[in-house]
Amino acid sequence: MPWPPRPAILGRDDLSLLIAIDRPLALDACSVLKQTSIISLLAVVGLLGATPAVQAQALLPYVLPLNYESLEEQGLLLAQEALQLAQFQQYEPALERAQLASQLAPESPEVLSLLGSLYLQTGETDQAIAILQRARRLAPREPSTLFSLGSAFFQQEEYLQAAEWLEAGLEVSPENAGAYFDLGNAYFKLQRYSDAIAQYDRAAKLEPEFWPPINNIGLVLFEQGKLAAAMDKWQQTLALSPDEPEPKLAMAVALYAQG
Repeated sequence: MPWPPRPAILGRDDLSLLIAIDRPLALDACSVLKQTSIISLLAVVGLLGATPAVQAQALLPYVLPLNYESLEEQGLLLAQEALQLAQFQQYEPALERAQLASQLAPESPEVLSLLGSLYLQTGETDQAIAILQRARRLAPREPSTLFSLGSAFFQQEEYLQAAEWLEAGLEVSPENAGAYFDLGNAYFKLQRYSDAIAQYDRAAKLEPEFWPPINNIGLVLFEQGKLAAAMDKWQQTLALSPDEPEPKLAMAVALYAQG
């Protein structure tokens, strides 16, 4: 027997028998009325062996309708907070806000692109690519997404794919010095030295105070065996940013190699 024991389900005959037990044979009008009322009540609430089709159904809880526009607005506000934190290089709290923002606004390519970029900043490259691809499907020509995909594949040492995504982004937004610099780096890794120098030159022309492209032209020239030209580029880099260690280290290595 199961424990606790289940109550038996009574039929009409059973119930009539129970009502008759210990009851006087002579019933007055009031007793009959009470008996009839009890039987009617039990029949109404389904305790007289009614078929399942007429049993009362459970009431469903009332659920408030969601305001999806309001949720998306909250997601966009969180994304703005994440962007501000990222600008101060507070990537972990920025990532947390961007993750929540993507749940509130899952169809926003801007939010997804930001989330992918933050995954990239925190070294989660595979996750970054997956999110950025989602953003790209929603907005195929969004340059920030294309540039971030280029950076992600560069980190995975997939230099050809990196170059393709960067090229696609520059077709849409051709005035981005950082993207030309990244494309130059991809070409450098592919040993397409002339193409690399051309992209570095474009970056330097767009932002004359941006020293990394000039420094990297020096690296390319050094790889090509053009030591004097490379030294000249590193000197130009130091003129723009005297405290940068990279051109100083490059010059020291080049002079050591020269003997």
